[in-house]
Amino acid sequence: MTMQSTRRHFLRGLGLAVALPAMESLMPNIAQAASKPATTAAGDPLRSAFLYVPNGVNVSKWFPEGTGSQYKLNETMQPLQNLRSDFQVLSGLAHTHGFANGDGAGDHARAHSTFLTGARPKKTAGADIQVGVSIDQEMAKHLGSTTRLPSLELSCDGARKSGACDSGYSCAYQFNLSWRTENTPMTAESNPRLVFERLFGRGTGDERQKNFDRRMSERRSVLDFVMTETKSMSSKLGRNDVHKLDEYLTGVREIEKRIENAEHFRDLPQVEMEAPSGIPKDYAQHIRLMFDLLALSFQTDSTRVASFMLAHDGSNRNFKEIGVSEGHHSLSHHQNKPETLEKIAKVDKFYVSHLAYFLEKLKSLKDPSGASILDNSMIVYGSGLCDGNRHNHDNLPLILAGKGGGALQTDRHIQLEAKQRTPMANLFVSMMDKMGIQDPDFGDSTGSLDII
Repeated sequence: MTMQSTRRHFLRGLGLAVALPAMESLMPNIAQAASKPATTAAGDPLRSAFLYVPNGVNVSKWFPEGTGSQYKLNETMQPLQNLRSDFQVLSGLAHTHGFANGDGAGDHARAHSTFLTGARPKKTAGADIQVGVSIDQEMAKHLGSTTRLPSLELSCDGARKSGACDSGYSCAYQFNLSWRTENTPMTAESNPRLVFERLFGRGTGDERQKNFDRRMSERRSVLDFVMTETKSMSSKLGRNDVHKLDEYLTGVREIEKRIENAEHFRDLPQVEMEAPSGIPKDYAQHIRLMFDLLALSFQTDSTRVASFMLAHDGSNRNFKEIGVSEGHHSLSHHQNKPETLEKIAKVDKFYVSHLAYFLEKLKSLKDPSGASILDNSMIVYGSGLCDGNRHNHDNLPLILAGKGGGALQTDRHIQLEAKQRTPMANLFVSMMDKMGIQDPDFGDSTGSLDII
């Protein structure tokens, strides 16, 4: 019986149905655990999350004054003032594949699709989409068997995988942050109820576990039937059909492996939170609910890799709740008008305030060693555009929160030379290294970003 299931049976024996506490006496051997990928030196889980906000920022009120530990937060980042010791600001990183480079307009599609891939999207509105594997999915490939869910993809926008959205680019580029392969986006979930059910099962209390067990049993029975029937067919098929059958069985075996992995983590976490009723009408509530679910997924070690698209690039959502009635995308073409820039700064601050909420939540949750989940995380927050008016993809607005289990320095502003356009993929290579994954050739990386 695993350490996690031991804890759950112990709690159930006391008649409790609460979120599992971190109990030191039930921790695995630290030396053994720390040698595994995505694990800290103290034996705690090490997590990574990637958070995206659209349309760039009001540059004059985003970037801090000064560098190093003596920097001063600018107006937009004031909601993070009490969290200075928990994050660092990165300036000067770039995605050169976001620039036109002969492909013409379409900066929002390129900003979005390059953000986690560091790859150039093929300009097409058809089915022949192509960009690159995203950093979260590269991590998930190496860490997927460590947790019940290899990764978690969240969004506050609906999913789109077809049609034309931005100057000849497919909507798939603009509405999907995570890419499993260079042609296959990972559809993000925007319905909090469905996210909750994926994490903790359908129903209430013990019903979730029973429903999960029944689904696993049903899927296993169907797969057994499929495998038996197809094997009996193989002797009657021609060569081409045998090849097709082999391809089909390969897909079936892949599903079987995923079920086996799910069965390995058969005991679902017991959590106090009830399943949400659906998508809140209020955007701020929607964001916070998704952040609550993301925090729960980390707290219960359901996954160690996640992405969250707060809005797609080019989003023209208004923010009447903070006094901004115009659409965000329309405002981003500010033409240096002071009144318009003030409204953009309000939107920027709105998003940063929700980041602060999420980081505070992670900071309040403790891992078995006593360190906070925030301490044992690497949280990337940013946009694929710098100034929405210029549509530039260099000097990107980025925050790296968390201490990476003690591997990251915080409370500082790192200013790289913007003209050098250091690839953002270098940051991702360094993050993978700290997760125990070696992949120096990710995206357009030229090496690791050793300064973090």
